[in-house]
Amino acid sequence: MSLFISQAHAAAEGAPADSGMSMIFMLVVFGAIFYFMIYRPQARRTKEHKNLMDNIGKNDEVLTTGGVIGRVAKISDENDYVQLELSENNIIAIKKDFITAVLPKGTLKSI
Repeated sequence: MSLFISQAHAAAEGAPADSGMSMIFMLVVFGAIFYFMIYRPQARRTKEHKNLMDNIGKNDEVLTTGGVIGRVAKISDENDYVQLELSENNIIAIKKDFITAVLPKGTLKSI
């Protein structure tokens, strides 16, 4: 029995000690991967969407996240809502953030 205990003790003493530099290097690599693959593209999309929201004007034809296509009838600056004209008699109010794209002029007539 003492034979096994001494072998285990000898194996524990013979293990090489790992330096902390490899761990720091791996953390830096994971941080760079996170920045370039997750944070930077998301920040670019957010900036583009904010630019789109700032440039929406009356009579622009837009597409919403729900797939609704309409023409901007009125923009309310104080509460960030937009009134969309779906047809001549149908007007709905949506939050400005739900607009995903500004469509080319004449899209509503071609549908």
